[in-house]
Amino acid sequence: MSARLRFHGCYTAIVTPFTADGGAVDLARLEENVRRQAAGGVTGIVPCGTTGESPTLTEEEHASVVETAVRVGRAAGLQVIAGAGSNSTAHAVHLQKLAFQLGADAGMQVTPYYSKPSQEGIYRHFMTVADSSDLPVMLYNIPGRCGVAIAPETVERLARHPNVRAIKEATGSMDSASEIRQRCGITVLSGDDSLTPSFAAVGAAGAVSVVSNLVPARVAELCGLLAANDFRGALEVHMALLPLSRGLLSIDVNPVPVKCALASLGLDSGAVRLPLAGASPAAAARIQELVVAAGISADAAAHGAARAGAGN
Repeated sequence: MSARLRFHGCYTAIVTPFTADGGAVDLARLEENVRRQAAGGVTGIVPCGTTGESPTLTEEEHASVVETAVRVGRAAGLQVIAGAGSNSTAHAVHLQKLAFQLGADAGMQVTPYYSKPSQEGIYRHFMTVADSSDLPVMLYNIPGRCGVAIAPETVERLARHPNVRAIKEATGSMDSASEIRQRCGITVLSGDDSLTPSFAAVGAAGAVSVVSNLVPARVAELCGLLAANDFRGALEVHMALLPLSRGLLSIDVNPVPVKCALASLGLDSGAVRLPLAGASPAAAARIQELVVAAGISADAAAHGAARAGAGN
């Protein structure tokens, strides 16, 4: 929780493992997943985000997931950015304080959803959260889920607060990412695996990744190559993963495809919780095809290997 925390590289938006019937969180599997991410060389993990099905977690489950992620992740050298957002400002403040108490390195705060606030409302919401705790804030800009986006000029205003340190840009908009970088020095992270190299080209420092649930070392490698300005090497890794990266966010709603893909690799993370439904047989077959085409073997995925059959 240092003020000198540097956001960079690959952060895995880690799934929340449930039991087969979805009735409980499988904390033992979560511990395994966190250790596998560390073995793959990612910078950090993001529990209780969109991929972690945060809206379906009880207060007690949310706390147990963050506590487990911090306890296991910190020991393995990972940063832990705890999802802490809500459409209620008071609840977002509560979750930010909880993340601080549980030892997270930062809290990820999503744009308030459903209410569709104005830019002034969005600004005041995030400023209230940032004022509530010394824990750094990563903004999470995902209008496809929330109905509203954080405008670049609002990001600029928010970035003046010393606790607002980074933004996960999941707008799918290069214009938005470019304008944010033009307006202020906040650290930008790509929120879409298919756009990670494009965002790097306009100054993004890394990515919050879904596909790294499957191949943490390959996405960590991609981010490292981009940071070193090795775009030729990065392009090779990116293109090999691109069909899978796109499929995980288009065949069905996230995290249905990634949980299906994990199961196909012997890394079953249990059911998705209602109102999400599991992948259809046709979708599951297509996801399996993309996993195979990306060269991901069960053994490589289980050990966080950079490439199929290889060590990290």
